[in-house]
Amino acid sequence: MANPRAGEVALILDGRRHIMKLSLGALAELEESLGADSIAALVARLESGAVSARDVLALIVAGLRGGGWPGRAADLVAAEIEGGPVEAARLAALLVARAFGEIG
Repeated sequence: MANPRAGEVALILDGRRHIMKLSLGALAELEESLGADSIAALVARLESGAVSARDVLALIVAGLRGGGWPGRAADLVAAEIEGGPVEAARLAALLVARAFGEIG
């Protein structure tokens, strides 16, 4: 079970439930993959509303890695996220909100 108070979000990937969390290490990876020079710049980019599929993928990968998943972005190319791209985007937004204190 995902713990919202700990910033966790559940995601079903290829029929298996995974926990996502934006740990400090995951945030650092996310900054690097999206070319942001700070957490504030990263959050501003995500809050701008101009979030790309690449951004969603990077958030999902960072969240999964923060939850202990050993994979990489390339592993998700052929993977199925339950609910498709719309659910992936919703979960990515929820992940950011929970990482910065909104339980949602």
